Amino acid sequence: MEQRRLLIAILLAFLVLTAYQWLVPAPTPQQTAKPVASAAGTSAPSTSTSTAAAPAALPPVETVLADVAERTIAVDNGFVHAVFSNRGATLISWQLTQYRDSAGKPVDLVPHDMPPNTLKPFSLKLDDAAKTARVNGALYRVQAGTPDSVDATTSPAALVFEYEDASGLRVRKQFRFDPSSYIVEFTPSVTDGTQPVNPTIQWGPGLGDVLAIPGGRNVRLAEAIYDVGGQVSRVASSKLAATPRYQGAYEFAGVDTHYFISAAVKPGAAALEFQPLSLPATGSNPPIVREYIGYDIHYAQMPKSTRFFVGPKHFGTLQKADPELVRAIWFGMFSFLAVPLLSVLNWVNGFIGNYGWSIIALTIIINAAMFPLRHKSFVSMRKMQEIQPQVKAIQDRYAKMKVTDPARQKMNTEMMELYRAKGVNPASGCIPMLLTMPVLIAFYELLSESIELRGSPFIFWLKDLSAADPYYVTPILMGISQMVQQRMTPMTGADPVQQKMMMFMPILFTFLFITSPSGLALYWFASNVLVIGQQRLTNYLIGPPVIRSPKTPAERQMKKVGEGKTDAAE
Repeated sequence: MEQRRLLIAILLAFLVLTAYQWLVPAPTPQQTAKPVASAAGTSAPSTSTSTAAAPAALPPVETVLADVAERTIAVDNGFVHAVFSNRGATLISWQLTQYRDSAGKPVDLVPHDMPPNTLKPFSLKLDDAAKTARVNGALYRVQAGTPDSVDATTSPAALVFEYEDASGLRVRKQFRFDPSSYIVEFTPSVTDGTQPVNPTIQWGPGLGDVLAIPGGRNVRLAEAIYDVGGQVSRVASSKLAATPRYQGAYEFAGVDTHYFISAAVKPGAAALEFQPLSLPATGSNPPIVREYIGYDIHYAQMPKSTRFFVGPKHFGTLQKADPELVRAIWFGMFSFLAVPLLSVLNWVNGFIGNYGWSIIALTIIINAAMFPLRHKSFVSMRKMQEIQPQVKAIQDRYAKMKVTDPARQKMNTEMMELYRAKGVNPASGCIPMLLTMPVLIAFYELLSESIELRGSPFIFWLKDLSAADPYYVTPILMGISQMVQQRMTPMTGADPVQQKMMMFMPILFTFLFITSPSGLALYWFASNVLVIGQQRLTNYLIGPPVIRSPKTPAERQMKKVGEGKTDAAE
């Protein structure tokens, strides 16, 4: 009975943990960046909004260095198709050529259905509002000889914009691209007369993939994210209105969604300001509200350049850009197991070429590694099943005694003598199972977060392993397999309430997996099938259970000839 209760407690704990991952956002590590109060004299940038206010009518300022017409310049580096406008020298499109949205088009991380005068990425903010409006609305001159399409697929390329007016305000923006990279290096330079100006770098509302990812309760929308000293903090958009500003020395800082991120890499000591923005999606039925977050970066002393990573939260890609960036992927408390499992999954997929079959193959590998522990657990549970009638007989003899009755303590003594005589350890069936749980949970988190599953088909109706099964086939198969596994688990001696509780769990898991990525349901179903097979193999190897009936009270009182003790251990 004790072993059964411990097993139930472990399963329920795992159920709670699974439900927690679905119903509650990922835990936010302790914030080491300090929120900056809205007080005079703070070093943080002043409050701004994601939508730039239309400037009041200002006296015209004669331009010295500017363009006469608006134009766009495209940059291709193999991974990104970026489009810049000379209006403010800002980014108007950042398409990821390796990732597609639900319409089959490249994912664009710059949103387009924004209100008028919305800030664009790489806008600048100065201390003077009129000058801020001027530098963000001016027509910059592109460096001479720059074509409308810049090729950075084979060698690095730079894009330079310049503006100067008669008042002495001069701005230069340089963007540098490397082949096959999601990083753009931004170098702004602003002078007012002879004085250098320290601008704030602004990234308007993002990210633009909010509706380009499958729905489901386990999908996170835009969050503010920053890393200080290896501690990653995430702040939901609903909480940013109260604490929009932060100060710290950052490893990276920006905005992320479930699969993508826009962040400054190694900005160092800086002040951050986030601006949440909620907008209804155009033409969506039923109505959908998009949650965007803009962010500003203000340096006490502007560095020579700032590197921005704007792309997928793909482990290898993030690691190549900067090892610290991999912390943007939330793998949970067992990330030390999830990371090598992800490496193995990608390695297996390199041979198979289909992530669905790769998940099944890796599940087989994991279960093969767990075989000795599970075998030991099944054998221990079988031994407990065999002596369950004797355990129950001992419990029945003391059932009418109060818990506080000293005589009831003899029950534990008799139980331990029985376990010792039969070579049974009550916890030996649960400890091996407990040791396998971190691996199972790590694999669960891995499949929940990995962008590798996004858009990856399996077979027939499963066109995207990161989306829920449209016909609920995999969740139902998972529930049936778990119910079969549950029926095979020895339950002799468990009371009816416990039996109903255990049989209800597969039903509950089925409903939990209906809205989960189909890749998760596929993994769980494959794992259940393998466990059922192993349990049948174990049953074949150890044979049918030999149920030992308890002796009658008369037999227990009989003393053996030549012995001076009762046979209480039988």
